[in-house]
This record gives sequence, C-alpha cells and structure tokens, in this order.
Amino acid sequence: MDFSFIVSEDRIKKAYEDGEFDHLPGYGKPLKPDELAGLPEEIRMAYRMMKNAGFTPEESVLRQEVMTIEDLIRNCHDESERERLNRQLNEKLLHYNRMISKRGMKTNSSIFKNYEQKIEKKLFK
Repeated sequence: MDFSFIVSEDRIKKAYEDGEFDHLPGYGKPLKPDELAGLPEEIRMAYRMMKNAGFTPEESVLRQEVMTIEDLIRNCHDESERERLNRQLNEKLLHYNRMISKRGMKTNSSIFKNYEQKIEKKLFK
C-alpha cells in the first residue's frame, strides 16, 4: 500500500468515528440500482462520463442517425428520394435541437431558431 492510500483510509475512519457521515442525504437508505449494470464493465465508465457531461444514449443515437442520413443524401441521385431524406434529416435535427434546448444547453445559434420555425411551418401545415 502506498502512503496516500493509508492516509486517506485513516481520515475516512476518523470522519466515520466522529459521525461526519451521519447526516448525509440518503443515509440509511438502500442505494439506487445502477442503471448501467447491464453494460460490459469496459464501457460502463465511458457511459458514466458521457452522462455526467450531459450526453444521453438517445442523443448519441440521434446524432448517428443524422450522420447516416447526411451520407445517404450525399450519395443519392434520385431527386424524390433526396427530398424525402432532407425532410427526414430536418425532422431529426429538429428533435435533436429540442432535446438539447430542454436540457438548457445552447443550440447552434439563432440561425437554427429561424430555421426551426420554417421547418415546423412546413411539417405541421
């Protein structure tokens, strides 16, 4: 054992004996089940870090879908199919930006807000 581990353990024991942990929120209650317990241990910490940074799995999936649709649009030669993909892309971007806005994060500028209103008018006519 290294010195810092011994010092840390000693301080924790002293704090416990002094009752410094007695009034913490949730004291004496069971821990909530780990929502990431079903993930392999190798990626669990990465998911926790993403979650703590404000990213959600839904957001990651949505971003992946947006990138896929953008690739399809770049490689599409049929004009009607391209139009359909553009509508689908607009819907995904609208959903993504709403999700980000609800979390209080800034979206990609005021330009999006104007664009968002135009898309909503077209989608919900």
